[in-house]
Amino acid sequence: MPDMDKLLGNPAALIASFLWGTIGFGFAVYGKKQASFVPLIGGIALMAGSYFFASSAWIMSLFSIAVIAGIYFFKGRF
Repeated sequence: MPDMDKLLGNPAALIASFLWGTIGFGFAVYGKKQASFVPLIGGIALMAGSYFFASSAWIMSLFSIAVIAGIYFFKGRF
């Protein structure tokens, strides 16, 4: 039987990737339906961040929190 840690990777990163990817998908769908550029790009960035930072849950979470803060900061400006 294969070692599950090697097969699935870091369980915390897997859960964080699912969480931030789902939130990013929600932002992307909202941005597309509302024709709002900032949530659409922010949602795509969240989904991409969960792919590129898949090795560390902490870095992925810090990146995702920064993107969400950027979405709320730039939402009213653009």
